[in-house]
Amino acid sequence: MSGDAELLNFIYQNSQMGVDTIRQLIGVVEDKDLKEHLKTQFQGYEEFHQAAKELLNEHGLGIMEKARTYFMINLQTMTDPSVSHIASMLITGSSMGIVEAIQKYRQYEDADPKIRDLMDKLRKFEEYNMEKLKDFL
Repeated sequence: MSGDAELLNFIYQNSQMGVDTIRQLIGVVEDKDLKEHLKTQFQGYEEFHQAAKELLNEHGLGIMEKARTYFMINLQTMTDPSVSHIASMLITGSSMGIVEAIQKYRQYEDADPKIRDLMDKLRKFEEYNMEKLKDFL
């Protein structure tokens, strides 16, 4: 697989997982402030997801299989639905995404600059989310 395809599929899958996870949590979270943050985060993931989809189509690349979830949201929120626990789960997921984004970014230095730029913006978005979520720990 080319670097362009690998980076775009990572962005697509990462943002799809973000959309799916946050959509699920918005329905569960009762804390008003966390819910508002999740809505903002959801919108950001949707924008990355759409941008990746458009670039995949523009480059004539297919979308890989649906992303695997880093953790099982339903099970973990049933055992501990506290704001702190939900923030911790999201921070863990974002941290994993950041590490993989950095690795892929460095691995594919010759990829299309537009794609690398989108990857870098996704990494920064994940870092921002982690910082905001620390307030809920």
